[in-house]
Amino acid sequence: MWRTVLGYGLALAAAAIALEQLKFRFAETAISTELYVGLLALGFTALGLWVGHRLTARKPRARFERNGAAIASLGLTPRECQILDLLASGQSNKELARTLGVSPHTIKTHLASVFAKLEVDRRVKAIEKARFLSLIE
Repeated sequence: MWRTVLGYGLALAAAAIALEQLKFRFAETAISTELYVGLLALGFTALGLWVGHRLTARKPRARFERNGAAIASLGLTPRECQILDLLASGQSNKELARTLGVSPHTIKTHLASVFAKLEVDRRVKAIEKARFLSLIE
């Protein structure tokens, strides 16, 4: 981070020296003010876009691999793993039931089983623990 800031500082200092060497006042009177301001704005816009892209560029994530050892030790069934995946999407019990083609009561039963196996009492805690154990992304 400091290298980047120092680099930009040096570049701006070099630009200031170059402008002084080119007799900035002469350039200002020779070029219309509107054109000069427009070129300056265009330069800063381009610089801002480039810096924004560099600072917010996302690195590709490693492929997610489910923790099979944790699934086996907890005794989670494939259906319960599927329920955990859908639970992280924030759907209600009715929406989960519609997605899986089962009744809401079945979803409640699966959730109770998942909560017991993960030793939690709420959806959010189940999602947090499942992410911590690498059961879901």
